[in-house]
Amino acid sequence: MALLHDLESAQDGTRVDLTRLLDVLPFTNEGLIPAIAQDATSHEVLMLAWMDRTAIERTIKEGYATYWSRSRGAYWRKGESSGHLQALESFRFDCDGDAILLQVHQTGPACHTNRPNCFYLEVDGNTVIVRGDRC
Repeated sequence: MALLHDLESAQDGTRVDLTRLLDVLPFTNEGLIPAIAQDATSHEVLMLAWMDRTAIERTIKEGYATYWSRSRGAYWRKGESSGHLQALESFRFDCDGDAILLQVHQTGPACHTNRPNCFYLEVDGNTVIVRGDRC
């Protein structure tokens, strides 16, 4: 974690080897870290999924978002079966390394429900409203 702490005061343009950073990420006990997918153009938050070190490395190497499915216990490239791929534009870690932000070019809807994003349930007082039209 010292590396992440040192980067807090680093000047813009400072470079660190990716392997060094991956070695210090605070993965969960299951070896996972949350990843937020955001549309690279509109900046709309599309979804949240989980990644482990292998999913991170595949995403960066292949240029398409690959996640770890906790329910299936397997890797999945987003859009693999639907064709609704997430082409990687940028890959970022937050300041303390416990979350990832993927800026992607989303082909088709991001949600398996065929909605544009996965955040379509909005709280309004004591009720929840389905709002598939916006996020």
